[in-house]
Amino acid sequence: SAEPTLVLRLKFLNDTERLARVRPGDTVGALKRTYFPGQEQQVRLIYQGQLLRDDTQSLAGLHLGHLSVLHCHLSPPSVTPTAPCSPGPRSPAPAALGVGSLALPLFVLLLALLWYLQLQHRHVFTATATTCLAGLTLLVTFVAFAMYRR
Repeated sequence: SAEPTLVLRLKFLNDTERLARVRPGDTVGALKRTYFPGQEQQVRLIYQGQLLRDDTQSLAGLHLGHLSVLHCHLSPPSVTPTAPCSPGPRSPAPAALGVGSLALPLFVLLLALLWYLQLQHRHVFTATATTCLAGLTLLVTFVAFAMYRR
């Protein structure tokens, strides 16, 4: 009894897709083992907005059709908890002082300099340049509030 095969579309967060050939009798766990070997614990499969938590559930039980889309989220492998003295949550802190964290203060400083120049040398700034400067200031203000609101 040759069971019919289904083709599923595995869609990732970066919009790439992979086709998976499965049988309706296969389980969610078997799908993970076949297409994500060694990463079964890191992969999360989502079908129609529902996280597929039960690895023993058959694909037929999900009523998957030909070319159904399964969204795939691969989380980074977790660190082994065998080393209790390893720095856990504190390790990303030095990376926070990169270029990204300095970008907003540099934009604010640049805007302050431009406004100073605009006020001191009005004859150099056209009405369009002043309008653009005001718009840019509003944009940076909204970004700053959005970043520091989190």
